[in-house]
Amino acid sequence: MENGHRPRAAERPAFPVPSFKVLACAAIAGILLIADAARDEHPPQPSSAQSRSVSALPAPRTAPAPTGIQALPQSDPVRMVIPAIGVNAPMTRLELDDTGALRPPPADEPGLAGWYGRGTAPGATGTAVTAGHVDTPMGPGVFYRLGALTKGDTVEIMREDGRTAVFAVDAVEVHDRNDFPDDKVYGDADRPELRVITCGGPYSPGTGYQGNVVVYASLSAVR
Repeated sequence: MENGHRPRAAERPAFPVPSFKVLACAAIAGILLIADAARDEHPPQPSSAQSRSVSALPAPRTAPAPTGIQALPQSDPVRMVIPAIGVNAPMTRLELDDTGALRPPPADEPGLAGWYGRGTAPGATGTAVTAGHVDTPMGPGVFYRLGALTKGDTVEIMREDGRTAVFAVDAVEVHDRNDFPDDKVYGDADRPELRVITCGGPYSPGTGYQGNVVVYASLSAVR
């Protein structure tokens, strides 16, 4: 990352908090969740076929971007498009609260996608972190169908500098909040990578979602 800010990891933040260079966080307490939202159906969850194999784990941290694709400089993202699941959403900068936890997008704006504004910008070298609601009391959120993505799908990020960073999905996984792989999700990268995160896993009316859906993607094109 190019930013020197290092947020303090909270004991149990509302959202996994990335830190400068090494993106570490404490245990997750059910991110971006309105636990009492009425629900007649559950959002799709990724199958094991979309997981990243253990043998493939080191490669995304060190492999360069495809030949001819250069990392972009820092520039704020303004819109996220995920054609496979019909997402075309404005983006908002997410900041930290007084405990060091990342504030989610406003609950009354479920169509917003957010990004950690003091971290890597999507398209720049490193791991960019984005997040949004899966649902709210008003209905499905921007990432309601995030778990339906498959390897090879694309995530497009339009940026303030007029460039569009296109990411190819490498894996889609659901992680239990009590066994969240911090380093795997937030570890720094030597190429432009993207994480897209929302709630997922089993749902309990009392405690909400028990995990998080995480999309792992890497820069595949620049327009």
